[in-house]
Amino acid sequence: MQFNAKRVLITGGAGFIGSNLAFYLQEKHPEVEVVLFDLFRTGERFSNGNLKSFGHYKNLIGFKGEIVSGDITCKSDLDRLRDYDFDVIFHEAAISDTTVNDQKMMIDTNLNAFRDLLRMAEDMKAAMVYASSGATYGNAPAPQRVGREEPANIYGFSKLAMDNLARKWMKRTDIPIVGLRYFNVYGPREYFKDSTASMVLQFGLQILEGRNPRLFEGSDRILRDFIYIDDIVQANIKASSPERSGVYNVGTGLARSFQDIVDILQKELGTSLECEYIPNPHLGQYQFFTQADIEDTRRYLSYEPEVTLEEGIRRYIPEIKRIFKEYKSPMHQSLAHRDKKIY
Repeated sequence: MQFNAKRVLITGGAGFIGSNLAFYLQEKHPEVEVVLFDLFRTGERFSNGNLKSFGHYKNLIGFKGEIVSGDITCKSDLDRLRDYDFDVIFHEAAISDTTVNDQKMMIDTNLNAFRDLLRMAEDMKAAMVYASSGATYGNAPAPQRVGREEPANIYGFSKLAMDNLARKWMKRTDIPIVGLRYFNVYGPREYFKDSTASMVLQFGLQILEGRNPRLFEGSDRILRDFIYIDDIVQANIKASSPERSGVYNVGTGLARSFQDIVDILQKELGTSLECEYIPNPHLGQYQFFTQADIEDTRRYLSYEPEVTLEEGIRRYIPEIKRIFKEYKSPMHQSLAHRDKKIY
């Protein structure tokens, strides 16, 4: 799609992925009109202690487009967006914390609000690109393929329900609808995700603090498909004019270990701290191997991952150092809760 002279909505625009997408459009397509919609941080927390909203104004410093504050679960807030006529909707807003157990809130936020946005997209004849998740697969064997889902928590279930709803709409409407199942995303502007930020960032800050990296026992055999934010943005842009609507995995297609992350970080930071290995408290609800099957993503979205784990961490190092220098004290508080996260 040619974005210049188009009007684009990004929900969750002050969050990690939404803000990166906004700046990409601003820099690469300066004539595009970008409208961001976000709840923004309120200080409210879930029962697990994690923040309800990760949107933060500091992710948007330098953004020149329009910003609308609102809650995707509030119909009157969404109605304000009907003053516009969007060509593309990038729907990134969601409860993305996999440890949240409030099932009603998860379904209201992730599924019911999505239904309202699909109605709006259809009315405006706008392409819909939305964030799904690799969490839909749960403990399904790797490589994970669309159609072989086994969600292990309410978050994964809610995203699978979104995909099922999207498929129904694909049959009834002519607008492009694409769901992108993100795997383990890391990169700049994730700091305000607090204790749910990627382990790349959390391990990096541990190392800069001079603390021994703490990994689960057997971390050299715990594998994930880690994907750098630039490739997530690439996938979103290509999904706005797909060869066909559908649900697609977005990863690298390669699985790497948590031990790899620590080893690469130590090489880039010039350290040789000894790792500490602790028992895994999440056995029975833990993914030991995630790897995205991206053949259809390549075929129908012309997507090709460009950033290896080594290159992604190399690009990220200056930002990790900046965060350490600027936010060392707040991150100490955040990392105190890191063992609550199922990563």
